[in-house]
Amino acid sequence: MAKKITGKTKLSEIMEINPESAEVLFEAGMGCACCPMAQQESLEDGCKAHGMNKKQVDELITRLNK
Repeated sequence: MAKKITGKTKLSEIMEINPESAEVLFEAGMGCACCPMAQQESLEDGCKAHGMNKKQVDELITRLNK
């Protein structure tokens, strides 16, 4: 069973869990998934930096865990 992605999961970890997640992140406007900040930034932090609200973050987490 794959590790569950949460808002606290680092973007780099998401890419390790499932490299195909990059497409979901790019569709959500997060082209930074592969940038150096991805090593330290959580999904939640990245979403906030891109102006997403709580509902959008929750929806993205759901999509990434499918």
